[in-house]
Amino acid sequence: MKEKNAGLTYASAGVDIDAGSRAVELMRDSVRSTFREGVLTDIGGFGGLFALDSKAYSEPVLVSGTDGVGTKLRAAILMDKHDTIGIDAVAMCVNDILVQGAEPLFFLDYLAVGKLVPEKVAEIIKGVAEGCKRAGCALIGGETAEMPGFYKEDEYDIAGFAVGVADKSKIIDGSEVALGDVLIGISSSGLHSNGYSLVRKTFFEVAGYKVDTYIDELGRTVGEEMLEPTTIYVKQVLPLLEKYKIKAMAHITGGGLSENIPRVLPTGTGVSIVRNSWEVLPVFKVIQKIGRVEDHEMLRTFNMGVGMVLVVDQLDSDGIIRELKGKGIQAGIIGQVVPSAERIVVYR
Repeated sequence: MKEKNAGLTYASAGVDIDAGSRAVELMRDSVRSTFREGVLTDIGGFGGLFALDSKAYSEPVLVSGTDGVGTKLRAAILMDKHDTIGIDAVAMCVNDILVQGAEPLFFLDYLAVGKLVPEKVAEIIKGVAEGCKRAGCALIGGETAEMPGFYKEDEYDIAGFAVGVADKSKIIDGSEVALGDVLIGISSSGLHSNGYSLVRKTFFEVAGYKVDTYIDELGRTVGEEMLEPTTIYVKQVLPLLEKYKIKAMAHITGGGLSENIPRVLPTGTGVSIVRNSWEVLPVFKVIQKIGRVEDHEMLRTFNMGVGMVLVVDQLDSDGIIRELKGKGIQAGIIGQVVPSAERIVVYR
């Protein structure tokens, strides 16, 4: 029996310092595998140091972005599969800074858990490291917080912060977009990390599916579809900037094509998008059918199969599409820049 007057400890309150130390050791190799030139510190320090190669840029500008994974985490928890959700955390950040023409340099993660299980934390960070490798950036720091009483034992949340660099003269801000420019849509891998509140309601509440329910149209289970990692576009798109004039880019996240494309357009312009110009992935068709979701709502919630949009001169479009396809990623012209007083997206 425990002594009635035994003093409290941090562990008795639910926080296991020893487990935290073990988690750091288990993730060490994954983190180190992301290190690139410029990293000056090892895992475990109070701050991550990164030396910027200022000689490679005439006027280096740091570009930063932060984001989380959102409700997609519920799928990972229900599946008890945690080695890919970190890819999404990285993707949401690095794809955003890519839009400005920045090369991602380093990434930091924040992981909050109800109960710190070292092996589980290591799996999550393994995914973060994989995302960093896909983006070519280093994972130089992070924070793991054990928060009993705030999260349930099996629950956690993850967010991230990315920093990249671009030459000031080469920053992509949409100011050079002109009437007649075309939109190149680059394919997504699926849902990416947006619209999952609607996905969850459609699959689990309306249809009554479980994560292990197999859907013929998808060729896999609901959980497998929901956990498909977000595409990271850095290594496919960055090389294009050296050869072509990319006038604007839009990362198609929450808000879909309808809300994200106008964010990068100059005043007086909008876009006209041809609906049948790209392949709408099966998952979106399934969701729309089950939930009886209207077209307008689908287009302002999901990426619908287009994860990134480039705005370019029509003369450059063939070369860009050819290079993207040569790297194994589908792309094609989905629309054109047109006059618009309100930067609206028109579908035809």
